[in-house]
Amino acid sequence: MSGDADAALSAVLHAVAEVVLTRPHQAGLARDPERMVTEQAKILRRALERVPGVRARVAELLAERSLPDRAEPYVTLLVHPDAEVVRAGLALCDAAGNHQRDRAAARTAERLERKVADLRSRLERAEGRLDHAQRETAEKDRRLAEVGEALAEYEERLADLEDRQGIERLRWKDPHALAAALLGILEPLPPKPRDDAASRDPRPHRTGVTAASAKTTEHIAASRDRYLEDVARTVKLDRNRLLEVLRAMVDPTPPREPAPATARELDLRITPLGGGTEIGGSCLLVEAGDSRLLVDAGLVPRDGAPPSGIDRALAGPLHGVVVTHAHNDHCGYVPALVARRPDLRVLATPETVQLMPVMWADTVKVTRGRDRLWSEWGATSAAHFGYAEVRAAVGRCEEVPFGARRRIGDLTIELFPAGHILGAAGVVIRAGDRRAVVTGDISGFVQESVDGYRLPESATGADLLVMESTCCGENHGDRTGRVHELIRSVAEICEGGGRVLIPAFALGRAQEVALVLRRHLPDVPVRIDGMATDLAHLFESATAGSDRPLEIFGGAVAVADRPRELETFRTGVIVSTSGMLNGGPAVQWARHILPEPGSALFVSGYQDEESPGAELLRLAGQGGGEFALMDRDEKISLRVLAKVATMRLSAHADRGGLLEIADGVAAADVMLVHGLAGRQRRFAEVLRHRGHRVVRTGEWRAG
Repeated sequence: MSGDADAALSAVLHAVAEVVLTRPHQAGLARDPERMVTEQAKILRRALERVPGVRARVAELLAERSLPDRAEPYVTLLVHPDAEVVRAGLALCDAAGNHQRDRAAARTAERLERKVADLRSRLERAEGRLDHAQRETAEKDRRLAEVGEALAEYEERLADLEDRQGIERLRWKDPHALAAALLGILEPLPPKPRDDAASRDPRPHRTGVTAASAKTTEHIAASRDRYLEDVARTVKLDRNRLLEVLRAMVDPTPPREPAPATARELDLRITPLGGGTEIGGSCLLVEAGDSRLLVDAGLVPRDGAPPSGIDRALAGPLHGVVVTHAHNDHCGYVPALVARRPDLRVLATPETVQLMPVMWADTVKVTRGRDRLWSEWGATSAAHFGYAEVRAAVGRCEEVPFGARRRIGDLTIELFPAGHILGAAGVVIRAGDRRAVVTGDISGFVQESVDGYRLPESATGADLLVMESTCCGENHGDRTGRVHELIRSVAEICEGGGRVLIPAFALGRAQEVALVLRRHLPDVPVRIDGMATDLAHLFESATAGSDRPLEIFGGAVAVADRPRELETFRTGVIVSTSGMLNGGPAVQWARHILPEPGSALFVSGYQDEESPGAELLRLAGQGGGEFALMDRDEKISLRVLAKVATMRLSAHADRGGLLEIADGVAAADVMLVHGLAGRQRRFAEVLRHRGHRVVRTGEWRAG
């Protein structure tokens, strides 16, 4: 309708323009009716409204022209003789035109709104694609960083392996080291002491292994005897003379001339220089006559400091260091000692000799990384040694089998199995007729990776028992029950389609957990990651051909393929370093696993109060929440949805186990080391009630 009104009004105004232009006095107006309609519509409307003659003439003109039928009613109104009707017609046409314009404007506005909405939608999609691309780029950058880090780790491990091979080759060129190795292989050993580990921790599945182990032991003894005969024949020496020559090469110090008062003159003295009333930095100074040796020289775990009293040991001659086992808190300072005493003898079991270089090299790597960080603040290096010192220390290592005796000046040492971890030893020290027994870290229960301690006859009735007291205030209960709890929890998570991360200490704990899982859950995939991998391979090679060979890899147990398996390994167990979540691959695994509702993280060992592992346990105890984790110098905030729990598989004797050791040795004096002072005081009272004389943790002299 509005279109008909517009057509009628346009035709009428055009006719008015024609009429007006025929008037002589309108010569000043535009001569073109179209232009006049466009430029002077108001004049034309006024003429139409006020001049009846114009309307009459317009009516005549339009009568001769063809108009749309629906426009004629409007024309009739616009040319009506009555001016009021004309005004009404104009108003009607205006209203119709306004309505049309309003509708057109509305349609235009609607089109514009649709276009804006479309542009907004396209913009949102573009922003979404950009955001996705940015997230994808960030994720690719993160994965690229993980791949780069993994590649650097592989290159570093390869370099370490090549370095260790080079060290081994150099070591066998050293006459002293070669003689010590030959003596360890050829020297007949006394019969093993009775192993009553079964009575301490009965394990039915070990029964069959014991018989096989006995046959293997007999075979090893027979082979040792044949080797001795062959070597003696080759060098054209009597077998006893050959052993004398090797012993002289290993210990060139001539024995003291015997005298009636020798035992008293030797005056055996033992002094803790570290790890006395604290855990870590273990070091004992043993002195007799002119001879001085150390039992252990470890680093303090929290800050990597040397034993607090090490300067006293270095204030005089130092002839040797006996290392009880390869944990850094017992052996970590040895390369620094060798650097200061190049002729120092380093004596340990064959397994410990193989494991220590890996631990020392890792210390160098960690210390260098810390130094790079501290150098940004102007701090000086905290490194006690570097790779050159590690190589020198490896060259001074002597392998001492359990039961073999080695003389160090006026002192004689004998190592015995201490349980705890592979290669761990206790030490019986003789000075004349005086004897001291040092347990090192010790345990009596059978583990998958190592049996319990075996006390030799030479330990019984010693003058002094220096005994670790790490867990002197705890009763661990039945180990079998703790193992079954771990197995049950792991199986529950894996059967639900989740995965389990077990951060573990690289040496001992990681291998033990992997062996437990392989035995009890043979179908559950297990991945070992980080430094624990190299040590696991060493566990296998060090025990190959022994009466207790260990097979860690194989079946469902394999080396982790990181970073690919961070995403693709969806069900199974990851055993990775570090045990406190303060570094290592365990941090990368935790970053992926902690936000997964169906997965779990099981803390398997001691956590320092300020460690991320301890903070995670506190958070879990409070019901969960946000957890901050450092991954490659980047602080990551995670929502913890995975299950977090503690699974304790301690490798230390508890209170009951320590009491059994004290009773078994039955020493005149007992000194507690490697523990916390408050717990030691309480445990000392228990020992006294059982008839033991406990001396203070400090310098001791044979009475």
